[in-house]
Amino acid sequence: MKIHKTALNFIALSLIALGFIGCDKDFVTIESDVITDDNATNFDLDSRLYDVITYTQPLGPVQTNGLEVNGLGVYNDIYGSTSANFLTQLTLQGTDPDFGEEVSVDSVVLRLPFFATVTNIDAAGNVSYRLDSVYNTNPIRLRVFESNYFLRDFDPNGSFDDGQNYYSNKSASLSESIPESALEGEELVFLNGEETSHLGFNNVEISDRTFILTQNDINDPESESQLVERTTPGIRIKLDPDFWTEKIINQEESGVLSSQSNFNNYFRGLYFKAELIPGASQGSYMLLNTASENANITIFYSRLTNSTNDDPDTRERATYTLDFGPIRTTFLENNFTLPINEGDAQSGDSRLYLKGGEGAIARIKLFNGENSDDQIGFNEFETFKYFFVEENDEGELVSKRLLNEANLVFYVDQDMVNGNEPDRLYLYDIENKLPLADYVFDLTNNSLPSLSKTTHLGPLQRVDDEPNGQGIKYKLRITNHINNLLLRDSTNVELGLAVALNVNSENPATRQNQQEVLDSENPQLTVPISSVMSPKGTILHGNATEDESKRVYLEIFYAEPNN
Repeated sequence: MKIHKTALNFIALSLIALGFIGCDKDFVTIESDVITDDNATNFDLDSRLYDVITYTQPLGPVQTNGLEVNGLGVYNDIYGSTSANFLTQLTLQGTDPDFGEEVSVDSVVLRLPFFATVTNIDAAGNVSYRLDSVYNTNPIRLRVFESNYFLRDFDPNGSFDDGQNYYSNKSASLSESIPESALEGEELVFLNGEETSHLGFNNVEISDRTFILTQNDINDPESESQLVERTTPGIRIKLDPDFWTEKIINQEESGVLSSQSNFNNYFRGLYFKAELIPGASQGSYMLLNTASENANITIFYSRLTNSTNDDPDTRERATYTLDFGPIRTTFLENNFTLPINEGDAQSGDSRLYLKGGEGAIARIKLFNGENSDDQIGFNEFETFKYFFVEENDEGELVSKRLLNEANLVFYVDQDMVNGNEPDRLYLYDIENKLPLADYVFDLTNNSLPSLSKTTHLGPLQRVDDEPNGQGIKYKLRITNHINNLLLRDSTNVELGLAVALNVNSENPATRQNQQEVLDSENPQLTVPISSVMSPKGTILHGNATEDESKRVYLEIFYAEPNN
């Protein structure tokens, strides 16, 4: 029922915005949707600034299961450091496997793929990549454990179909923590190898390197090796085959491989723990593509062939794969040197502290959070509405002035932030946990996250437009949202502002729910999924900043008849 209600609310907002477009056309007919200096023959163009209240909302532990990615590593920024580790189930390639006769495990390989974009393919077929969502490429120390903690599908204390949530502070609820001792069962042994990321002592390389895999004829050791695969960038580790021979191959007749539920109880998962290499001051932080089919543990083995035409000693190669998931959850540990304090909801803050993961969002009150029915007489919100609209003789709202554009502009505090700012922020209806109407009507590139929704959610403007230049400001256009307040009597809801890794993740057509925040005083608080996935943070000037030129306002551009 909750999903249906959310969807209906969102559809209603969309219809409201569509309705306003029709009202605009009744007001004036011009060749352009927006009145400009070129077509404003009978109109005067002007603008107004309206006060807003903006303040910081620190977050408690955030829900981290159900994410598209998993974080791993150590991230450093203006706030301090954040460590990310993750826990995952393993999924059988197939139940009741028949491994064959005289099975011998040749090798076992762990693969953790990065997100990467192809940049070049040479004449020999070698592919070059650019890494995405990999922050720094310093080596890290990686430890992998067999977990003894059972990951549940459903919440035993919830309703019949309530799924179990897991949170960034290693917990399943306010009262159920996950002990480190349960996560760190038997530690897996890494083996040295040429086509691996292993540097020795559990240290692993983080780079855009690809691995070129070859093999020869198993029945002819002197045969020439043939190319098998060129992998995409990621972490590739060879594991001790004895462990997996006992855990998987030797269990063929035991029943633990007969169903996924049996296996989940037998082998409860893997816990990936990243640490700084001793003596190192910097590590790396990665968002891993753990939902990919290339994220797995593959057992490479050989067996006797079952063909009657072959020599009885003829062998063949085979593989058995254990994929990650479906339950995966990331654990975050913040070591902040810059604390994030509760903001002033009444007067607003001089600075807004935004941080992804278990960090902070900002809250925004347009027109001081006032609504039409807050008090008798004109408040700031009513004054705004009266300036733009009036009732006709039939009691309908009609425009006196035509709103062209409405923006919120947030300036980066360049004295405190110098690099690593998030490229995108996400603005949303925090009360109904929905994007604004402008999100729906912004059709700018809905496939590439960096280019999506750029009219509504303007990317960070940087000095000299350099990709790594210092951040200046974000311009967030909310014209449709303000139009709905004017002509459709929409409620002036409080807005949320969060760091965004991928603004497409917030599309209600594909994603209905935000991530829960574990907060006993505010149990209804949620946070956008894109914010939970991002490790980045920034500091913005708020409405109470001492620098008037950087103060955040609601700026409205409008046109009115000049006759």
